[in-house]
Amino acid sequence: MYRLVIANRNYSSWSLRAWLYLAESGVPFEEIRIPLFTGGWESAVARYSPSGRVPVLLDGDLAVWDTVAIIDHVREKHPEAVGWPEDPAARALARSITAEMHSGFFALRDELPQNLRARNPVDPAALSETCRQQVARIDRIWTGCRERFGTGGDWLFGDFSIADVFYAPVALRFVTYSIDVSERAQEFMDAVTGTGSVQQWIAAARLESESLPFIDQRMPAEISPLILG
Repeated sequence: MYRLVIANRNYSSWSLRAWLYLAESGVPFEEIRIPLFTGGWESAVARYSPSGRVPVLLDGDLAVWDTVAIIDHVREKHPEAVGWPEDPAARALARSITAEMHSGFFALRDELPQNLRARNPVDPAALSETCRQQVARIDRIWTGCRERFGTGGDWLFGDFSIADVFYAPVALRFVTYSIDVSERAQEFMDAVTGTGSVQQWIAAARLESESLPFIDQRMPAEISPLILG
């Protein structure tokens, strides 16, 4: 059975992405949870992850790190796992926006970090111009996908896909900070928050005892020791 190494559920959005992918794909796995910024956490992560980061998927003696690599590895072994939209145009768009999420939106990650236990409404005027632009860009992505390809279901492309895995944690950030979005974008957020596996993750996050002040207090990147994604 696979083992998935994750960090704090409350704070680690990349851990959530890998976990959500496996859960929604129906692939059995066990969890190894390593709370970050606690005693010995760096050496604990290094036991499993050559990069020193999580998530990491352990497949026997093989370690696969980074969510993109984890998804590719699982799909090769489990063709029935969650994949891309079938329509070629939808599939191309889904891959593009997923890559955009994986490689960008750093101001949003810094200024609106994942914090599932919190409810901290943020005045948009308090965000940087770059962050506001990135919030608007995500709204356009969600709205555009829903309008073009999402009419057959609740997700960005109708049925649940890899693109939804990558944007689900962003929807949860918008809930935490009361970020207003357009009607079609809100449909996607409602799909995320109404999903049983996401609710299971959030319930477990609320039971965690660790607190990371640099996230709880939304410290800027030059103070924060790590952007958790």
